Amino acid sequence: METMRIGVLATVTGRSAHTIRWYESQRLIPGVRRDAQGRRVYVEEHIGWLNFLDRLKFTGMTIRQMREYAALVKQGDRSLQDRRELLQAHRERTASLIRELTLSLELVDRKLAFYAAWIETGKEPPPLSLPTKGRRPAQRL
Repeated sequence: METMRIGVLATVTGRSAHTIRWYESQRLIPGVRRDAQGRRVYVEEHIGWLNFLDRLKFTGMTIRQMREYAALVKQGDRSLQDRRELLQAHRERTASLIRELTLSLELVDRKLAFYAAWIETGKEPPPLSLPTKGRRPAQRL
């Protein structure tokens, strides 16, 4: 298995060596070995791992949850079900966020169309309303 040092890993992944060391200090990167001189040695798998951590972070997973996931990975096959459950819960949170973001984007698009019509005609169009979602009356936007 071909190995690389932190500088190469940083270049390949677009992260700084400092960031990679921080991730490692947070126990987020399993399987990092040291050579005879005590220098970190990484393998191809670590590139995918760092990219996966970025996706988890981008979708709102906390460092604590990522640390929990990394700890489960270190346990090996006996933690497969726990890993699956942790990722399933994260997926559900992410899917919910995407639904909310989609609704928000649709509303922004409607507002943009509202302003475009107003600018084009010189007359204010009928007001837009927020969906109530059962919490409060529709509001004029």
